[in-house]
Amino acid sequence: MDTATPAVTVALHDGTSVVAESGQVDARRHGELLLPTVDRVLAEATTTLDAVTGIVVGVGPGPYTGLRVGLVTAATFASALSVPVHGLCTLDGLAYAAGEEAGITGPFAVATDARRKEVYWARYADPRTRTGGPSVDRPADIAEELAGLPVVGAGAALYPDFFPDARGPEHVSAGALAALAAERLTAGEKLLDPQPLYLRRPDAQVPKNYKVVTPK
Repeated sequence: MDTATPAVTVALHDGTSVVAESGQVDARRHGELLLPTVDRVLAEATTTLDAVTGIVVGVGPGPYTGLRVGLVTAATFASALSVPVHGLCTLDGLAYAAGEEAGITGPFAVATDARRKEVYWARYADPRTRTGGPSVDRPADIAEELAGLPVVGAGAALYPDFFPDARGPEHVSAGALAALAAERLTAGEKLLDPQPLYLRRPDAQVPKNYKVVTPK
């Protein structure tokens, strides 16, 4: 599952291929949409949650609130089922999808919307090999560095003046995330810990100065 971008996406993978997948793009309803999406995927696969033997979750980078919905849900499922939970960079999943769905071979970059007129981005030699990042920057600050490269993702589509060769898919799919994780686990690679990859401080912060109230 992944909730690091506006896409709330869930898939079930049997170690060889994707059995079922569902998702919806809605940047404001991650918490509301994730569990019904899990239920829909399990129903499509005619199975139940207790049949799951492992969980993969996108760790971002992504905004604070949406990202934590997926991470907390994954950790809760893993604890309840006594199964392992693995983290995977969301940008890696999008890069893998670019190869599988769009036939992009590389080199290229991936960029997602980081809000505040910034993008989360990374460079890839091919759909399975990240060579730089992830980082968060303003598009103007990295346009020269990425000049001439296809840039995959919604972050590229938002800023065509800086990323003229924007490519799809725009959002990560849990099916691609699961397939990449299955490849790496089969090869004996260790995946990331399921901890959030924020890259910057959250928008909501505790006020530094509290208003002093004196009794009348």
